[in-house]
Amino acid sequence: MNFTFRPLDPPGDAELLHRWVTHPKARFWMMQDAKPEDVERVYREIAADEHHHAFLGLHDGEPVFLMERYDPAHRELVGLYDPEPGDVGMHFLVAPTDTPVHGFTRAVITAIMAHLFEDPGTRRVVVEPDVRNTAVHALNEAVGFVPEREIQKPEKRALLSFCTREQFEKAVRRA
Repeated sequence: MNFTFRPLDPPGDAELLHRWVTHPKARFWMMQDAKPEDVERVYREIAADEHHHAFLGLHDGEPVFLMERYDPAHRELVGLYDPEPGDVGMHFLVAPTDTPVHGFTRAVITAIMAHLFEDPGTRRVVVEPDVRNTAVHALNEAVGFVPEREIQKPEKRALLSFCTREQFEKAVRRA
C-alpha cells in the first residue's frame, strides 16, 4: 500500500481528528471526552513545539492515520530513560472504520517506520504504549520493536520499547 504524509493542520484537521480520538477504539489515546476545540488546542501546541510534530497519513489522498514524531530527550520520556543520539519517539493512530481491511494497520506502522528511518539521523524509534494495549504490542513486535521495561508515566503505565533501523529492516524482510 502506498501512503503519503503531510503536516497536520490543527484548525483544518481538528474535526476529523476529533472523530478519530473520541472513537471507542481510540481509548488508549486518552481523549474520549475531548471536544473539537480541545483537539485543536492540543495540536496547535504540538505545531508550535520544536520537539514534537504531527502528520496525517494519506492513502489515495484520503487521511487514514495520525502519526506523531517527538524528541524523547525533550518530550514524553524526559527522566524515564537515558536517550541516545538518534532516538525518535513515535505515536500513531489509525482512523476508525466500519470496513476494516486485513493487514491495513500493519501496513500503516510499516510505512511510518520506513518514513522515520528515511531520516539518516534516526538511529532508533522509541515507543511507550499503554501496557494494556496488547494489539499495539503485537504490531510493534511485527516491525522489530523490542520491549525493554515497564515505566510509569503521569497518565499511564507504559511499555518502553525500542526498534533500531537494523531490527526494522530484519522484521520487514521476514514479513
